[in-house]
Amino acid sequence: MRIVIDTPEIFSFFNEKSKARELSLLPNLELHSPVFSLDEIKEHKSDILERFSLSNVQFALIEKLLNVVIKFAKENEYSEFISEAKSISPDPNDVDFFAFALKLNCPIWSEDKELKKQSKVKVYSTSELLKELGLK
Repeated sequence: MRIVIDTPEIFSFFNEKSKARELSLLPNLELHSPVFSLDEIKEHKSDILERFSLSNVQFALIEKLLNVVIKFAKENEYSEFISEAKSISPDPNDVDFFAFALKLNCPIWSEDKELKKQSKVKVYSTSELLKELGLK
């Protein structure tokens, strides 16, 4: 299953007990995200280190893992869908995720309930995704 993962779900990869990390290693799940998600992670590195009690080395290893399990795309790879995404995204901060999902014709993985306030792109929470994959 191909799915666009939003930034807060990517943040949870830094928690060793997170379902996000567990799900990311499934061979039948193909994760995608806009490349700016990596920039946001770097911006919040100190918060992540503190929140999950990680060392710089652990952070770097997980960051490398992210680049292996998630296919990151630049805006120009989905820019033709930005206009449509703006018209359907309930949150202007999530337009890129919707544009990328439209480009790939796939759902979004997010815990943000606000994103479900549209009917064009399916949005899965982690528990819904686990159910969809037959893991719950």
